[in-house]
Amino acid sequence: KLTTQKAENTPLTMNQQSSRNSRIKNESDILRNALESLNSRIDQAEERISELEDRLFENTQSEETKEKRIKNNEACLQDLENSLKRANLRVIGLKEEVEKEIGVESLFKGIITENFPNLEKDINIQVQEGYRTPSRFNPKKTTSRHLIIKLPKVKDKERILKAAREKKQITYNGAPICLAADFSVETLQARREWHDIFKVLKEKNFYPRIVYLVKISFKHEGEIKTFPDKQKLRDFINTRPVLQEMLKGVLQSERKGC
Repeated sequence: KLTTQKAENTPLTMNQQSSRNSRIKNESDILRNALESLNSRIDQAEERISELEDRLFENTQSEETKEKRIKNNEACLQDLENSLKRANLRVIGLKEEVEKEIGVESLFKGIITENFPNLEKDINIQVQEGYRTPSRFNPKKTTSRHLIIKLPKVKDKERILKAAREKKQITYNGAPICLAADFSVETLQARREWHDIFKVLKEKNFYPRIVYLVKISFKHEGEIKTFPDKQKLRDFINTRPVLQEMLKGVLQSERKGC
């Protein structure tokens, strides 16, 4: 035991100390190199992550731009379609192929004579085109397809629709029919979304109307108010307790359905 303690306390020779110092330095160099390599790999990883984040942001922006461009193109196409249909009248409720028996123009003259004799002398009853709408949803359905009648002037169509709203009950050979403006499928769907609100306002004598293209208007405190969408209508009625209570049911039910 004394021999071992003596060996441990024996001073190192110069060669031994130099060898020990060299080994420590080598180990330190190895650790330093490993640490530098690790830091370099971390830096490379961070640069790669940054590049991927930039590409992801660019792709997201590109997708958003693409989506906006698609929506704008769809809106332009819808506006163009509605513009082409502005002089059209949609006749709903006529039996299939009745126009083939007497011709579209004679049929249209019959509708005008039966319902609006005062307009017969004032408007051009000439028909530029007439056709049935395609069966888009269910080709086997038994209800008749709508008849589209293209008139020479938008003004004539508007006068007929105004007269139809005032008369309320339109017929052909005594059978009830309906006259309406002709719009794109998307616009028709947007106009239908006002149905429940329109019904409530009409029952309460607010004289509502769906105006071109999908706005709703009604009389409130002697003034005509017009709203392009339901959010604008919600903002308006928030400060009108009577309207708020009246439309609370339909607006809340629609919000829950969203």
